[in-house]
Amino acid sequence: MNNPKNRTLTLERTFDAPLDLVWEAWTQPEHIAQWWGPKGMETKVLEHDFTVGGQWKYAMTMPDGSEFIADGVYVDIVPKERIVSSANFKPMTEGVEIQAIFKADGDKTHFTFNCVHETEEYCKQQEEMGFYNGWGSVFDRLSEFVSSK
Repeated sequence: MNNPKNRTLTLERTFDAPLDLVWEAWTQPEHIAQWWGPKGMETKVLEHDFTVGGQWKYAMTMPDGSEFIADGVYVDIVPKERIVSSANFKPMTEGVEIQAIFKADGDKTHFTFNCVHETEEYCKQQEEMGFYNGWGSVFDRLSEFVSSK
């Protein structure tokens, strides 16, 4: 009944950059601050303990000065393969799991991003609130960031 597939929103991208670089962009705080968050937002990395059970916390400032916090706990880390974390993006989204999956493709990187919600209703609501546009914009920034390196 509660099939994870029906509670998951997925985005896929191929980045024009090698796996090592894309992995670094996801795991180094100084890089994360450069691309995390939709266009026009500034991100500060407040906490970044990149270990299973470790916490992360980012403050994002909108162009109008309002701030919101994203935080979570790393659940699974397989170097250069996947990062799984709980995540809250207050006030919009709480209690989701995000999965970043990386696969080398020559000198490019195939990337899959899953966001697993507690219920199908919540998943649908998040999709309607602009999940694909919001995260799409984030991954556009990531793509520009890794392409420029």
